[in-house]
Amino acid sequence: MGYRRFGLRSDHRNAMLRNTVTSLLDAEKITITETKAKDIRRLADQMITLGKRGDLHSRRQAQAYLMSDDVVYKLFTRLADRYSDRTGGYTRIIKTGFRKGDGAPMVIIELVD
Repeated sequence: MGYRRFGLRSDHRNAMLRNTVTSLLDAEKITITETKAKDIRRLADQMITLGKRGDLHSRRQAQAYLMSDDVVYKLFTRLADRYSDRTGGYTRIIKTGFRKGDGAPMVIIELVD
């Protein structure tokens, strides 16, 4: 199918992914379920690639997807400089165990230094 539904309608799923990618780029490390982290990794890598391109079209695409102007600024300045010599693989997923309530596998997804 190409993507996970997470049991959500498409508008709710897209909003959840946009908010989570914005939070990851802002905090650079978040704790989340493993399946969500796998989808978020792809989107975060795409956003960092847009930041590395640095042209106006890329900035407008990132502005349309991310939820915060401050995160867009951070993406095109600090994160683009940090990953300028790296060709991919900007995120790392570290397994942390299982959530107490429902036993869902939890991970930490973070930006690689």
